[in-house]
Amino acid sequence: MSPDHSPLLIIDGLVKQFGGFRALDGLSFSLAAGEILGLVGPNGSGKTTCINIVSGLYTPDGGSIHFEGRSVAGLPSHRLAHAGINRTFQIPRPFLTLTVRENVDIAIAYGRNRDTRTDTDALLSSLGLLAFADQPAAELNSARQKMLDLARALATGPRLLLVDELAAGLNPAELEHIAAKLKDLACSGIALLVVEHLMGFIGQITDRIVVMNAGKEIFEGSLANAFTNSQVVEVFLGGEDAA
Repeated sequence: MSPDHSPLLIIDGLVKQFGGFRALDGLSFSLAAGEILGLVGPNGSGKTTCINIVSGLYTPDGGSIHFEGRSVAGLPSHRLAHAGINRTFQIPRPFLTLTVRENVDIAIAYGRNRDTRTDTDALLSSLGLLAFADQPAAELNSARQKMLDLARALATGPRLLLVDELAAGLNPAELEHIAAKLKDLACSGIALLVVEHLMGFIGQITDRIVVMNAGKEIFEGSLANAFTNSQVVEVFLGGEDAA
């Protein structure tokens, strides 16, 4: 991958509180177009909270988010989708009674970035879903529902794609397929922020990672270098954890 090194996304001092619990405590990082950044850390470290804020599900309590040079913190999800930010979910949320094709067509009709055009059949084919296009989403197995979730996000033409534990539950062949797909997306210029627990998968696809603990960044760099860092080793192998 050869990303454009000017930041597409800049997160600076991001804070999120739930009552007395500070889920994010001054998180900062940037992401360039064409780059895959892994967001890793123990459960409760704030990874999904970060994605939920960037995608508009939560409003931050502090800090800033700039996308393509403008502030987007606190914008609702539909406006962010139109601006070029979309996501997948840990648990897919398709319209179960609609067909696979209809799910994608709705995403195109209501969420598409105006600068893009999407070919539904080509998109479904690229994710191994074309043969199931006329089946209700409820009939798909869990792995194919994840691919449909990804298809719906890609149908809107994102320039920033947030990927939340897409690899969980996939078999080795499916993991290889989705790793290749994500790398292809990065090569096309899309920036990807990937939350994942499977370190082998993260190592296969990412340019660099941010390791989080207790809502803060404790390391930024390559996965190989992360596990030579004493603080990272302590967090993953028995140190204090923010559950």
